Amino acid sequence: MRAASPQGAKAFFQMLGHLPSGRPRRRARTRVGRWLGMLAGRSVAPPHHRLVRQVFFQSLGGLYLIAFTSLGSQVRGLYGSRGIVPIQELVSSKRLAAMGRERYLLVPSLFWRDASDKTLERGIRAGQVLSVAVMLGLAPQAALMGLWALYLSYVSAGREFLSFQWDALLLEMGLLGILTAPAGVRPGPGRHEPSAAQVALWRALVFRLYLGSGVSKLKSGDKTWRELTACNYYYETAPLPTRGGWYAHHLPPRFQKLSTLAVLTLEAAGPFLALAPRPLRLLGFWLFAGLQGIIIATGNYGFFNVQALALGLWLLDDEALRRLLPLASPRPAEERPLWRTVGGWLLALPFLALGANEILARFNRPRRSPRWLDWLEARARPLRAVNPYGLFAVMTVRRPEITLEGSDDGETWREYTFRYKVGDPSRAPRQVAPHQPRLDWQMWFAALGSPPTWLLALVLRLLEGSPEVLKLFAINPFPEHPPRYVRAVLLDYRMTDLETHRRTGAWWKREELGLYLPPLSLAPGGTTSRLQWYAGD
Repeated sequence: MRAASPQGAKAFFQMLGHLPSGRPRRRARTRVGRWLGMLAGRSVAPPHHRLVRQVFFQSLGGLYLIAFTSLGSQVRGLYGSRGIVPIQELVSSKRLAAMGRERYLLVPSLFWRDASDKTLERGIRAGQVLSVAVMLGLAPQAALMGLWALYLSYVSAGREFLSFQWDALLLEMGLLGILTAPAGVRPGPGRHEPSAAQVALWRALVFRLYLGSGVSKLKSGDKTWRELTACNYYYETAPLPTRGGWYAHHLPPRFQKLSTLAVLTLEAAGPFLALAPRPLRLLGFWLFAGLQGIIIATGNYGFFNVQALALGLWLLDDEALRRLLPLASPRPAEERPLWRTVGGWLLALPFLALGANEILARFNRPRRSPRWLDWLEARARPLRAVNPYGLFAVMTVRRPEITLEGSDDGETWREYTFRYKVGDPSRAPRQVAPHQPRLDWQMWFAALGSPPTWLLALVLRLLEGSPEVLKLFAINPFPEHPPRYVRAVLLDYRMTDLETHRRTGAWWKREELGLYLPPLSLAPGGTTSRLQWYAGD
């Protein structure tokens, strides 16, 4: 073959518009080099993350504000002295008292000294104030310390109602936030660039969050994921469905199968984009953001999806972020002292080691971990420092629901109406996230198994007529006095088809399956309320 002449090459590039005028060859090489550098993950300038850090911490403050405000509307009904599971009863239990100082490690909480209703409410208000401080950039490091300690106090003592994955994720994010937030009263974007160790901590969390969800589905052996039919059931059996989820349920079966495949692919392979070069990492940001947007439109998962969106910011750099938001460039960063870099890695290594061990444990058979790692895990577990994640590993294919009913005579029964849980077939599904009605959520879990102890405590409070608990419901059918009897009925719900909905307006069809709890009443006598079975006449 004959080598191309320089004149021929020049004409070719001019034809493509790469060499429009003088000094063409140098300009072409610069553009090609820049393009290849982008493919290799290199930006034109070294990546900066000070604006990313600033916007993320503003978002983290907003997440804490949502979490505390949502919990505040329910805290007395769930945890007050007349609530379903009072925190005061937990911290004063003899079983924990017998553990001595070990109980403070098992249940790290600020409420050991005082868990009164007023203290629980003051903790909520303090959390809201500190959240706003973080959003405004006021002493973010100190404010995040207070937020983490407060929220951990509720979660540690909150048992079932504060045991969701987004509660653990918020605590993990809060702890990492303390380690990576800029110091000072009004630090703005910070004097120094986030270190490589700090950026690695956040990207590793993104990686674990999504990979954990994907691996848990693949390893569960669940038939619906294996046969790509999970989305056929997902929208109908979601704990708190939305109107968007109702319509998505009626999409064609082929689309549902493709959706299931897309979720598995994105959660099993997509997490590696978080650790990839820049162009692939930016692609990961958009893919994950799209996934969370779809989930928000079709399901109510508290503030979890907003958390995931905020975490995704760490897949960007300042240059990419300024393309999304109208942010001014900050003043040039000061050179980071060597001791800050070394200290950052020393703080990051335990979290990275625990996170890597958690991921490896999903793939390997039970193995013996190093003694120092077991010790570290035991200390980190009560603090929710590093947590496993993985939602919907097994898809529920039916939708049992519990209805609570009260009666004065044991013959005529009236239903307690929940604020958000599926009930009246003619009531449309509601969009409630990022607020999480925790009683409504736990009622969905309770219907999948045998009656939990907290449900018996709930029945007891209804028989007592606890006003704090009754505020958790939309309608109290006994406004003048509490009922003599309360029972729980189990029903099976199915979404109606489009034609039935157009004709009748019903969103659901339901069928009674039987009693979940037989009629219960208060036992006579004594100073402490107790339950007894009611056998009828």
